[in-house]
Amino acid sequence: MGGTFTDVLLVDEDSGATWRAKTASTPSDQSVGVLHGIDKVCAEAGVERGDVAHVLHGTTVATNAILEGKGATVGLVTTEGFRQVLQIARSFVPGGLAGWIIWPKPEPLAALENTVEVPGRTGSDGSVVRPLDEEATRKALRQLRDNGIEALAVSLINAFANDEHERRIAELAAEELPGIEVSLSSVVLPEMREYERALTTVANGYVQPQVARYVANLSAQLAAEGVRGELSILRSDGGLSSATAAISAPVTMLLSGPAGGVTGAVWVAEQSGHTELITFDMGGTSTDVALVQGGTARIGRETKVGDLTVRASAVDVRTVGAGGGSIAHVPQLTRALRVGPQSAGAEPGPAAYGKGGTEPTVTDANVVLGYLPSSLAGGEITLDREAARAAVQTVADAMGLPSAEAAAAGIIDIVNENMLGGLRLVSVQQGFDPRDFALVAFGGAGPLHANALGRLTGAWPVIVPPSPGVLCALGDATTSARDEAARTVLRKVGDLDAGEFATVFRELAEAASQRLVAQGVPADRHTTTYSADLRFVGQGNELPVTFDEELLAAPDAPALLAARFDAEHERLFSFTLAAGHELVNARATVTGPRPRVAPIHLEKGDGDPSAARTGDTRVYVDGAFVDAGLYDRLKLRAGDVIAGPAIVAEMDSTTLVLPGHTATADAGGSLLIRPSEA
Repeated sequence: MGGTFTDVLLVDEDSGATWRAKTASTPSDQSVGVLHGIDKVCAEAGVERGDVAHVLHGTTVATNAILEGKGATVGLVTTEGFRQVLQIARSFVPGGLAGWIIWPKPEPLAALENTVEVPGRTGSDGSVVRPLDEEATRKALRQLRDNGIEALAVSLINAFANDEHERRIAELAAEELPGIEVSLSSVVLPEMREYERALTTVANGYVQPQVARYVANLSAQLAAEGVRGELSILRSDGGLSSATAAISAPVTMLLSGPAGGVTGAVWVAEQSGHTELITFDMGGTSTDVALVQGGTARIGRETKVGDLTVRASAVDVRTVGAGGGSIAHVPQLTRALRVGPQSAGAEPGPAAYGKGGTEPTVTDANVVLGYLPSSLAGGEITLDREAARAAVQTVADAMGLPSAEAAAAGIIDIVNENMLGGLRLVSVQQGFDPRDFALVAFGGAGPLHANALGRLTGAWPVIVPPSPGVLCALGDATTSARDEAARTVLRKVGDLDAGEFATVFRELAEAASQRLVAQGVPADRHTTTYSADLRFVGQGNELPVTFDEELLAAPDAPALLAARFDAEHERLFSFTLAAGHELVNARATVTGPRPRVAPIHLEKGDGDPSAARTGDTRVYVDGAFVDAGLYDRLKLRAGDVIAGPAIVAEMDSTTLVLPGHTATADAGGSLLIRPSEA
């Protein structure tokens, strides 16, 4: 479910057959769009809603609550002396020196007047230095009640080492604040660093009521409509959790939507024989990019939404404010064309959608250049070409350009450069050469721009999956249930023997495994992976290092882990230090089995795509109109080769093949675009 469209994929668990639907999102009540999409795809497949056994859902509800500032009024309980922990924050300011002048500091999610201190102190070793003053705590909770808080966050100093005081405050809150959801830092993020822990716990409370309402409403609506299947929600790290688990820890689903696309891209690329990927998901509002190595997406320890950065595991997705609905504008001061980050969204949408939009968008530019067919989303949207031209003409007039086509080409060039910047964030700036990766393009708008991005990055082939516009939904269907447990260790690696080292991680694995069992995933079907945050002794920041059971069981496991850290530090920073290593945080991730989805198998062809050709059109490329072939993607056979310029149309997306390039349909249904000479 995105900002512009809601994508639905129906999978037959017995045969692996799939059906797809794409419908406009409904921002006022997003469950309406979801239910409309379910009805639409069930009708397409000829099945009843009651036949749906599982509903796997990736959602932007938590993300939008942060971006739109529409979360709950949160009360925060801190240790005496730490009331301004969110206001002090970190000294980092984006934008360098200019940031100090023009950067407006974001308001904390918990206001200072809703932050209270309680007497009591726990040491960093977990010892109780000063008992919790329960009477003072009750008084503070009553103050928050009188302030009208809607959610409560509790983050006490050193609670990662001993959660006794936090658990007692939760018990007192149940008496003083009945009906108010409580988030404990020792549960949400049991790791050191007081600010990050407090911020993440407050963020959890901030989105929790809205997420709870949405999930409960969607569950009720599904049941009322006869859908008996269990609802599961996609996590930011690409795994699934039950609806109940999602409500209790909504901070884990801030990047739920983008994570589904990466998971789906990995599955599709595997069918084409590629495991080293850069994913490129361009929708109506934004573009999400990520890097995949060895068929596994890189998982980061931070989730960034707008100005908010919380500590929660998430697929390392970088977002650029560039999508089909991004608005082009010409500031009077500079007279230089800009595209985004403002978006026309789903309402009113681009001018071409005929819903009242008048501002020029990337979609309007693609219409003017001849890259889009007459309708989108299976006929749900009929494009108004004259409205698109009129909108883009305003840019041409403002810049003194000779035609709407020249202005449209400029809009496309700029938005492509904006997206190139995002691709460089996950590749070049992380020490990777994009030419060593394939580029997987999806989303409603991704295949239109994929060929150009391949040319800019040198990442070949460009892979356009089947049903690229609903690939995020495929990601939901091809991922597995997941849970994670973590704790701060803060020990020198050299002081840990192999047995003590293994015990730490196996205890965490057992905790995560038990929670997964509670969600209905049998223990004998669990797979466990581990990660550790390491640093050189004396450093202030750490790097995550992942490993498996084989390393954990090795007699020299601590030394092997330190060696992996040295290699990662060398790759990122081109040096290592002759210093000891420190294990800061330990983490175990437990996943369930991957669902069965049969891959597509196209009928084998002879390389001639003429049977799929539906006609000819004129497209504007490199400053002139040229003839291009029109193709129906559903009629392509395996091995068919389409020479550019060409437009390949399907229900949920459109692929542009540029001159000097070819697109080959592979057996799995993907289009592989390469330079003609390659």
